[in-house]
Amino acid sequence: MAAGAQGARDLTQGPIASTLLTFAIPTLASNILQSLNGSINAIWVGRFLGPQALAATANANIIMFLMFSVVFGFGMASTVMIAQAVGARDMDAARRAFGSAVGFCFLLAMGVAVAGWFGGPALLHLLATPPEAFDMALTYLRVIFVAMPASLLSVMMMMGLRGTGDARTPLIFMILSVAIDLVLNPVLILGLGPIPAMGIGGSAAATAAAGFISLIALVIYTYAKDLPLRLRGAELGYLKPAMDEMRVLSTKGLPMGLQMIVMSTSGLVMIGLVNREGFLVTAAYGAAQQIWTYLQMPAMAMGAAVSAMAAQNIGAGRW
Repeated sequence: MAAGAQGARDLTQGPIASTLLTFAIPTLASNILQSLNGSINAIWVGRFLGPQALAATANANIIMFLMFSVVFGFGMASTVMIAQAVGARDMDAARRAFGSAVGFCFLLAMGVAVAGWFGGPALLHLLATPPEAFDMALTYLRVIFVAMPASLLSVMMMMGLRGTGDARTPLIFMILSVAIDLVLNPVLILGLGPIPAMGIGGSAAATAAAGFISLIALVIYTYAKDLPLRLRGAELGYLKPAMDEMRVLSTKGLPMGLQMIVMSTSGLVMIGLVNREGFLVTAAYGAAQQIWTYLQMPAMAMGAAVSAMAAQNIGAGRW
């Protein structure tokens, strides 16, 4: 097998343009699905619960984006490290990098979840969240923080898989996550059948359930298909972050993470200004933000594909 393990894809061979495009399309589809999921959730919340609830989700989503930004840089750094190792045909090095990234991400995500649960009210006050939306925003945010470890681990695993040249598996489990979320949202919001109505907490609970289920399914699939980054036996020790890997992850990841944090912090400043205009303006701003996410998708997908493809070629010495 060209990349040294079943499921890995060699991005160092073949025509550059077609290989890059074929690799980027599933990543673009995953990003579009994720944004479409957020848009449809916003429609459910807006139609069933009103503009106060939509304003609440707008505030919570900005905070959630900041939390993802903290992990994003380390995810991109692990993608580069894994891809370089795959390009060099060193799957053990790829698994070491993946293990350290996942282990560190888990510890960081648990810290973020606890801090978010207790610090949620202070964050919302800092953003001047409209009083009409405050309680709903806090309920939504706290449930999302409970789901944060599963969400961040899923993102980390998917980014690692893309480093091996596998963009198909992340797409499959993004489809699963979105499907679960879309089905559960109206059921939990309205309380269909024997399920009690949970309001805005139901929308957050649907997202949380989708995150946990898709993560468990992704782990099972990884081992069932013996994908390149599965860890067995002594390799499970790689989940303990190693100093060598963490040094590289930090050196590469912190600048990328800080770039995302700067962007998300500007988003917090914006939502803080918008909140002062009232919950209707905040709801409108949240709806507009949904559209903005789609405009970024092609560049983000191509950027992720270029990172993985370039890193594999660097690992292979094909500058």
